[in-house]
Amino acid sequence: MNVPKITKIIENKREARNIITITFRYPEEIVPGQFFMIWIPDVDEIPMSVSYINGDIKAITFRKVGDATSALYKLKPGDKIGIRGPYGNGFKMHGKHILFVGSGTGVAMLAPAVEEAVKNRISSTVVIGAKNKSELFFEKRLKKCGARVVISTDDGSAGCKGFASDVAKRILKKEKINTVLTCGPEVMMKILLDCCKNIPFQASLERYMKCSIGICGQCCIGKGLRVCIDGPVFDGKTLKKVEDFGVFRRDSAGRKIQF
Repeated sequence: MNVPKITKIIENKREARNIITITFRYPEEIVPGQFFMIWIPDVDEIPMSVSYINGDIKAITFRKVGDATSALYKLKPGDKIGIRGPYGNGFKMHGKHILFVGSGTGVAMLAPAVEEAVKNRISSTVVIGAKNKSELFFEKRLKKCGARVVISTDDGSAGCKGFASDVAKRILKKEKINTVLTCGPEVMMKILLDCCKNIPFQASLERYMKCSIGICGQCCIGKGLRVCIDGPVFDGKTLKKVEDFGVFRRDSAGRKIQF
């Protein structure tokens, strides 16, 4: 598992501005919420959550933001990448009605969980947040699978004007929600956690990772929790005890970066 398996890219699909999905063949079983370490030859190895699961066919969806993602973004069908994993733990889905809240590229890793919930006949409401209409993606996919989808954009160019957390709070006040699952900006997820007083809550966290197997300690949060093996999905009870959740992260040198 800790040695990359080489596979070829089957398809790269543009989802929105600077966001693409790369599909490849990888036989290992994976649970929605887990992640891979993706090796880009001659460039770097980076963590990526799975965004599509269909037997041996898997996919990742990401935004072009740095050197590694820019190099990955440029790859074409037939090009080779290395895969390690899956790592970490995934989402646990309970109850009759789940509220999924994804903002930015966070909706990508929620999509397989939504599809599994619908498959298991769990009523699923999905809030998708983006800065504007041009950055929205997966809306049609999630509607097609049978989920109820609510859109929010910061500028009001699509759906409700405002943040995904604002829309989610209104839904939580009006409807009976049994579980909240979320991925996106950490400040948004902290707001949601504070709203879920008695509602089971799970959030997927992102931290700088080097090894992904709990050795380097680069992704530590709170008092000794490692995102790579204790997460990336954490429950609300755990996160309420993590003082840095929604406050700061650390860069590659270990320096605190405020959210």
